[in-house]
Amino acid sequence: MQKVKNKSIYLMSLLYFFTGISHFRIPEYFLDIMPPYIPWHLKLVYISGACEIIFGLLLIPRQTRRIAAWLIIALLIAVFPANIQMTINYVNEHNPDLWISIVRLPIQIFLIWWAWIYTKSTKA
Repeated sequence: MQKVKNKSIYLMSLLYFFTGISHFRIPEYFLDIMPPYIPWHLKLVYISGACEIIFGLLLIPRQTRRIAAWLIIALLIAVFPANIQMTINYVNEHNPDLWISIVRLPIQIFLIWWAWIYTKSTKA
């Protein structure tokens, strides 16, 4: 189990790093799922992307891993309304990819659990 945990941290780091990069490469994707009641859409897309890059990189050193995991959990909770908005948009548009947006919702719970594993100790 420890070997899997040791290797999965690098996978998680890459996931957040590349997802963060995508906020800058294709911001329109993220703008489309921003809830209308939240202001400063483009700024928040860039801020959340920068956070994903930074937090993903902070997962690598053992000294910052625990705080990075907590920050990722907070970020996942903060961006959850965008996942809900994506589902609402897809329902309203009769988008055939609605199933993808529905599957994304519980995946957030998995991602929070995955990050939570690294909040316990800096040994791995």
